Amino acid sequence: MLVINENKGVVFDTPTDDKSSLEFINFVTNELKSEIIGLIPTHFHKDCVGGIAEFENHNIPTYASNQTIKLLKKNSQKLSKPIKTFDKNLILDIGNKKVYAKYFGEGHTKDNIVGYFPDDDAVFGGCLIKEIDANKGNIEDASIKVWSATVEKIKLKYPSAKIMIPGHGKSGGVELFDYTIKLFE
Repeated sequence: MLVINENKGVVFDTPTDDKSSLEFINFVTNELKSEIIGLIPTHFHKDCVGGIAEFENHNIPTYASNQTIKLLKKNSQKLSKPIKTFDKNLILDIGNKKVYAKYFGEGHTKDNIVGYFPDDDAVFGGCLIKEIDANKGNIEDASIKVWSATVEKIKLKYPSAKIMIPGHGKSGGVELFDYTIKLFE
């Protein structure tokens, strides 16, 4: 998810590699005429951090949960620049508005967080939230027993979300919460 306000942008998750990340950064900078002021990976998997080196090359600060940092190090992810850490919640100013990152519990991974931009009532669920008719996907690091309960907490926090963006697939509304809950019950 890319949130832009007053020509400032915050990105949740990198593209999967450095080449795609460079194309994305160039698009935001040159076409959208905006400066990316922060990157927030939603968890430690490559589909969220695969292009982190390119963001680092452009001096874009990365904000990651302490859990994500721990898992990145455990999985030998090379990070050349320091990452700004947070525990369970992060609020970033983006112009005169705010963007939020919050940990609700385990699911797809132990460290998955979600993003929220209240002005559009948009939630970025990352790989924790599934598109309609998706299968369970990659569950090698999953906490299947609590996945539904975690999504229930998110649904309670954002019951009227107008835009729900999964990590893969088509966006939708709150029906994506319900689909994901049922998928992992």
